Order: sequence, then structure tokens, then C-alpha cells
Amino acid sequence: MLEEKNILLGITGGIASYKILDLCSRLKKKDANLKIIMTPSACEFVRPMSFETMGKCRVYTDLFEGRHETVHHIDLPKWADVFLIAPASANTIAKMANGIADNFLLSSYLACDKDVIIAPSMNSNMLKNKATIKNIDRLKSYGVRVIEPEAGLLACNTVGDGRLEEPYKIVAYLEDYFTKKDLANKKIIISAGPTVEPIDYVRYITNKSSGKMGYNIAYEAKKRGAEVVLVSGPVKPMEIDGITRIEVRTNKQMKDTIARYFDSSDALIMAAAPVDYRIENPSDKKIKKTGNSLELNLIENADIIKYFASKKTKQTIIGFAAETDNLIENAKAKLEKKNLDYIIANDLTRWGAGFDVDTNIASIISKNDIRRLNIMPKQELANEILDLLR
Repeated sequence: MLEEKNILLGITGGIASYKILDLCSRLKKKDANLKIIMTPSACEFVRPMSFETMGKCRVYTDLFEGRHETVHHIDLPKWADVFLIAPASANTIAKMANGIADNFLLSSYLACDKDVIIAPSMNSNMLKNKATIKNIDRLKSYGVRVIEPEAGLLACNTVGDGRLEEPYKIVAYLEDYFTKKDLANKKIIISAGPTVEPIDYVRYITNKSSGKMGYNIAYEAKKRGAEVVLVSGPVKPMEIDGITRIEVRTNKQMKDTIARYFDSSDALIMAAAPVDYRIENPSDKKIKKTGNSLELNLIENADIIKYFASKKTKQTIIGFAAETDNLIENAKAKLEKKNLDYIIANDLTRWGAGFDVDTNIASIISKNDIRRLNIMPKQELANEILDLLR
């Protein structure tokens, strides 16, 4: 989402300015174009040469420095797709709120007719000062967007609000900002990960699902403006702000949770891998070894996606088929048997597909069409799937 985007980056004075080196690196890895303005105070914390190296761009520091065939503080905002100021100090925020233009960054801000985003960073008491609160509120009323600071250990050795948001989250914010909101007003339920069924107090049966596909779909759906409910089995979660995430363990818990939201939803994307069988009589105590074999009677779990597909009204139902043989035939049979609108089929035996990897090789199958896709990151596949809901 950031490829070839022009980001004008303003850096103000504060110890958090060292984090912006990491931000520059992350933005360049996303193929964004950078131009950087530093206030005189920012140059006291990190030398401009460091940002020129990491940002692979010119750094502007002095309104009156260099040649003036062009008026830089006017031309830079014209070049930009967005103006990001991070860290934004209390001093710079106050001057922005009151129209003061006594340095290169502030003059560029006043000349900017593009969206401006600030990421404040300062001591907790400074952040909570009534003047700062008023200044930030005023900037919001002007249309300035604010990446709220987080709580944590500050440079002044106190713990509280005012810590600059982490660079990877700022990158995620920018990706969200540049993403077209073509799924606004859509409510999407997404399931992810495995379920588990107990054998006894300490043991259970499950499968190898990592949840990566479902979490990527949820992340991309949120970026595209959808209201997302993510029903997640026990996995290492990917942090996604702005969604409803509900953790479950068993098939019944997953089914019951989806049921709470299904009637008001526009789509169910069943990326989870529910366990097909459960123990008929799980023990509420740990089963001790006896030296003999142990027989477990397995009974079939309810088919979650088939259950909801039978109840759909306006909902689009998308399922997954992870197969080791006869991929297309088995997937088409599932599509018809379960009354799905689409099924995403992938061959677990192919390199780069299946569980616990960051890529997938999928075919998107509907009643009348089969579209075979090449290997791609799960994030990219997530958007291919979400395109079905537009």
C-alpha cells in the first residue's frame, strides 16, 4: 500500500527521534518515497546525515539554506501525498495550533493542503497539561490526524502516557490510511486457527493450523473499512487494532460465538480449521498410564460452516479446503455439499502452501468458475478473497 507513495516526514526535537531511523528503514522497505524536514531541536538528538542514509533522501533543516530557485517549504507539501510529523513535540504542536511559522517544518505545515498526521511524544505531565490537550484538540478540529501515544517507560524514568507509538504501528497506520475503504459498511465474521477438543484434564486433540490466513484476512478487511469480528482458536495472535477479537477453544465455542453475530453480518469467511472429531467422554482428570493401550472413542463434530450456510439470507459464505489429493474435485464437492458461495482450495503437499507458512497457492472456486492463483503472500491472497465481497 505504500509503494511509490510520497511521504513528507517532519521530525521535531525529542529523545524519541531516534526511533524514526527505524521508521525510515521500514518505509523504504515498503518502497515509499521520502523527503525529510528536521527542526533545529531535532538535529540536537540525531544528525541529519543519519536520516539521509536511512531515508535515502535529502534532509531539509534550514529555511534559508541552499539555493532558492524553488521555494522548498511550498514545493515539498505539493510533492507529498501525506505529511507525517513524528515525533511531534509539545512545542511544535503548540505552534501548529496557533499558526506560528518560525522554522522550515512549521512553514511547510502552514503551506500544506494535504492530510497532516502527527505522532505526539512527550512527558506524561506535558501531554496532560491543559494547554497541550487544548492544542491537540484544536489541531483535530483543523483536520489533523493524531496517532495517539502509548503508555510505557519514558526517557525521564517515569511510567505513563506520552511514549511515541512504535514504528511498525506507524507503518500500519499509514498502510491503513492509503487503503481504499471499499468494504465500508460491511460486517464480516472471520474465523482463524484450530480448535481443540479435550481428551482429559491436560491433553487434547487439535491440528497444525497457525491462524495466519484468518488473521491476514481480518487485518486487510479492517484496513478496507469493514467492521470485523475475528473468532480465533488458540494461536499466537497477530496484533490488529480496531476489530472485535474473541478467543475460543472448542468447536462448540466457535459455533456459538459465530451464531451471536451471524444474523447481522454480511459475510462469514471460515478460515479456521475446526477439529473434525471430539472425544465422546473426555475425562475431567488426568488419565494415568497403565502400561496398556488406550482406546478413545471419537465422534464427529458439527460442521460449522455447513450449519451457517444452511441459515444464510444475505450472507456470503466462504470456506476453505486444505487437501492432499484430488484438490479441485474434493473442493468442488465441499462447495456443493455445504452450500457455499466460494471455496478457497489449497494443496497441502505443495511447497509454499498450507499451514504455518507466510505464503499460499490457492484456487478460488465458485459454482460456475475456477480461478487458479500463483504462489503469493497470505496478505495478498487475503485481498483476493475480500475482493469477492465488493
